Amino acid sequence: MVGTEETRLVVLRGNSASGKSSVAAGLRERFGRGLALVGQDNLRRVVLRERDRPGAANIGLIDLTARYALDAGYHVVVEGILYADHYGAMLTRLRADHRGPTHAYYLDVPFEETLIRHASKPQADEYGEAEMRSWYRERDLLPGGFETVIGAGSTLPGTVGRIMRDTGLAALPALDR
Repeated sequence: MVGTEETRLVVLRGNSASGKSSVAAGLRERFGRGLALVGQDNLRRVVLRERDRPGAANIGLIDLTARYALDAGYHVVVEGILYADHYGAMLTRLRADHRGPTHAYYLDVPFEETLIRHASKPQADEYGEAEMRSWYRERDLLPGGFETVIGAGSTLPGTVGRIMRDTGLAALPALDR
């Protein structure tokens, strides 16, 4: 078992440029200290510099990092594309092992909208439409039906507010760390 009955685990998934990192940052800003962000891109691309493939080392590192933070009393947001076939088993185990509430969200944004959003990102020149098309998976939901799907029409403040309320984070004090 991992975490406590008080810790919250939030999983944010969706395609590239669907808003996951912005939502995670918004949650951190609204909550304050005591909310750990476990970003797939950071651990996979920056820390390990590996490709996204089944059985890759980042899958275990994401799991280990989330578990460590939960055991240390942090609320945790795991965010990334997190393809269901690559990360689903790990996320299912993490959810089953977590003592507190776990909430999962899938940001469902059409491909054309992801292109528009990508164009406004600082790293827009690092990859383009061809790469994004190869990564895009329509409604790549985890098995078990426990993800809440949030559509492209939800604003950033609306999505952050909804997740804060759904998870109970809105009612909890920030930790003094």
